[in-house]
Amino acid sequence: MHAALAGPLLAALLATTRARPQPPDGGQCRPPGSQRDLNSFLWTIRRHPPAYLFGTIHVPYTRVWDFIPDNSKAAFQASARVYFELDLTDPYTVSALASCQLLPPGENLQDVLPQELYWRLKRHLDYVKLMMPSWMTPAQRGKGLYADYLFNAIAGNWERKRPVWVMLMVNSLTETDVRSRGVPVLDLYLAQQAEKMKKSTGAVERVEEQCHPLNGLNFSQVLFALNQTLLQHESVRAGSLQAPYTTEDLIKHYNCGDLNAVIFNHDTSQTIVLLLFFYFAAKSDPIPQPKKLPNFINTTLPPHEQVTAQEIDSYFRQELIYKRNERMGKRVMALLQENEDKICFFAFGAGHFLGNNTVIDVLRQAGLEVDHTPAGQAIDSPPARSSAPPPEETSASPAPATPAAAIPEAPSVTPTATPEEEDPALSPHLLLPDSLSQLEEFGRQKKWHKRQNKHQRPRQFNDLWVRIEDRV
Repeated sequence: MHAALAGPLLAALLATTRARPQPPDGGQCRPPGSQRDLNSFLWTIRRHPPAYLFGTIHVPYTRVWDFIPDNSKAAFQASARVYFELDLTDPYTVSALASCQLLPPGENLQDVLPQELYWRLKRHLDYVKLMMPSWMTPAQRGKGLYADYLFNAIAGNWERKRPVWVMLMVNSLTETDVRSRGVPVLDLYLAQQAEKMKKSTGAVERVEEQCHPLNGLNFSQVLFALNQTLLQHESVRAGSLQAPYTTEDLIKHYNCGDLNAVIFNHDTSQTIVLLLFFYFAAKSDPIPQPKKLPNFINTTLPPHEQVTAQEIDSYFRQELIYKRNERMGKRVMALLQENEDKICFFAFGAGHFLGNNTVIDVLRQAGLEVDHTPAGQAIDSPPARSSAPPPEETSASPAPATPAAAIPEAPSVTPTATPEEEDPALSPHLLLPDSLSQLEEFGRQKKWHKRQNKHQRPRQFNDLWVRIEDRV
């Protein structure tokens, strides 16, 4: 999803290029003995009834579930309405995200890329296809997920995609990301559980608002970013470069890192690197300070490329952080006003709530009282009416059965135009590191159900909004 993040992307890619196999302990850290010692990404909006903001991470939920405090889970269970960045259960979301990535009709990637860059890209994808069988896990094979299918699902129509999306695709075709396919990311897992628990769900962002900023980068910036991305992966393959920041590091910071260790004072190119890594590899934005950042972004790039990296940084700060924070905050306020008597739970990437100019800042500036809720602190809400079942691959106490209860009317997110039917075998899969291919599959499962529900009222949104990423 980045465009032209050349310098920045370099590291972003590096970060996910060749991560180590997933350890069983949540990113090299073990659950603390006390709830109070856990990281908390929960904030409470003080009102009656309360509302909650929860920071997610776009990695397989089994990697982080045991590290999420009980009070965060209780807030989710107690909520009547749950909102995400995008409606993960709406088939239109899947279709629109896929369409957004495509070149205009009649154009192919070979027509728009310089010949040398195109053939480097093709060689790298051939390498990935060759290596993918060795990257797959026995568990994936046991579920019927095989390398050829997975490669085609992720990269089957790569020649029809815009260069910026191809760059993101390449970034997700790493050993660690491939090994994680088949398990829902945390956001999707919560959406699935909300559906099972008969909660009303919705979104604060439209597909176009996430897609257009990426497609808005100029062509020279996109080429710069794609070239740097390939250089990064080629160097890792050759053994001359090691990924400095991996998905494992991201998980570790989320599970047991320092909430206050967020990047604020790095130079432009370093900042954008991390920004992009979190936006695309985890979509949690601002990231805890890593011990060491890749020098090569600052020392290897010639001055004119440094300028390009800074321009990209500025563009993404404005379009993917500041504008989206403002719009997201306004939409959260509108939804709170529409649901004054309901407990609302907003689950967005953790970066939306960290740093400066965040969604929390927007809400506070509007007069709302928003407080961080530490792990171990009781939440100010009625007893939970239902509980999300624990993940299959983690140790958690059995969840109580969901009692019958009045189900709030679900807001509709169906657009006026109905997307065309897609052939499940041919539909373009999203290539984001947050496993949107799973989102697609989930969307298809819900397609018939959504079309049969004729009693949903249209959801109301104020203004425009965009997605966030903490100020890095």
